[in-house]
Amino acid sequence: MISANNIHKSFGGLEVLKGVSLDVSVGEIVSIVGASGAGKTTLLQILSSLEKSSDPEKHYTQILIKKEDITKMSDSKLSKFRNENIGFIFQF
Repeated sequence: MISANNIHKSFGGLEVLKGVSLDVSVGEIVSIVGASGAGKTTLLQILSSLEKSSDPEKHYTQILIKKEDITKMSDSKLSKFRNENIGFIFQF
């Protein structure tokens, strides 16, 4: 259901995500754990399309949800896809 390949994210000179890849099958339950500041929330925001990865073209980043590559969608198509396919529960 979700397949993510080579996700990178930098904030200034700080590289938080360095080529993260992840596959989650339908019905699978996944937990993302790590130290504070490790990039857990950043990864979830990228996977959910709320934030974009750094240089997706350069890093050949691909995020497939229901076999659709959300990294290639226009903002309007991505908004529609998010509205129809993704649910959010915010931590704050």
